[in-house]
Amino acid sequence: MAKYALRFTVLAYLALLLIVPVGLIAWRTFDDGLGAFFDALTTHSALHAFQVTAVVAGWAIVLNTLFGVLTALLLVRHSFPGKRLFGALIDLPLSVSPVVVGLALVLVYGAFTPVGGWLEGRGIQIIFSTPGMVLATVFVCLPLVVRAIVPVLEELGDEQEQAARTLGAGGWQTFRRITLPGIRAALGYGIVLSLARALGEYGAVAVVSGRTVDHTQTLTLFVEERFENFDVHASYAAALALAAIAVASLLATRLLRPEDGT
Repeated sequence: MAKYALRFTVLAYLALLLIVPVGLIAWRTFDDGLGAFFDALTTHSALHAFQVTAVVAGWAIVLNTLFGVLTALLLVRHSFPGKRLFGALIDLPLSVSPVVVGLALVLVYGAFTPVGGWLEGRGIQIIFSTPGMVLATVFVCLPLVVRAIVPVLEELGDEQEQAARTLGAGGWQTFRRITLPGIRAALGYGIVLSLARALGEYGAVAVVSGRTVDHTQTLTLFVEERFENFDVHASYAAALALAAIAVASLLATRLLRPEDGT
């Protein structure tokens, strides 16, 4: 009986927090049929929100992938003073509120700060534009690729890489033929996790974007803005689209997760 009670408790908890709310969004979205759903997602504002989200998430994934691979190699393959502190700093975005991240970026890159003022004097606007949104998203996704690759690199060891270098292979050739194939699944897993996190980011982006409709509005901000303006159908449709992307990302992570579970 204890086993069945535990299962029922877990399922009820998931149902109340996840299944029922998402199910209600889906039900409300299709109240007026598929036509209304597609009409809500093909307005100019909705399409622009999709575009901004794709641009911000795309740049964040590219930057985090490059940083993640290089950082993982640095942490696993090299020893240097302050290595433990550096590793701890990588996990900082997991514990810091995204709103705090957005505020910190405003204090550094705002128009009335030394750095932000210098950049804007040269025609480069960071806050209330796409670059600031990309920076905020990069920060919140920072540890995901790194933490996906590090355990795999540790398990692989460096014997094959040393053998390749002994046989005359260069650094890039060794990485491309030895290291990359070994971490490919973990890298894909980290990229998909970063993509899901980037698409759903709200707090930091809300602070640095200015929430300008048809300019700096991502899909999450579009959901909030439409709901506050009583266009609940468009809000539900965009929210369901985000939920569908999240489910697709979840399925992708299951397929890409390394077999050893790291």
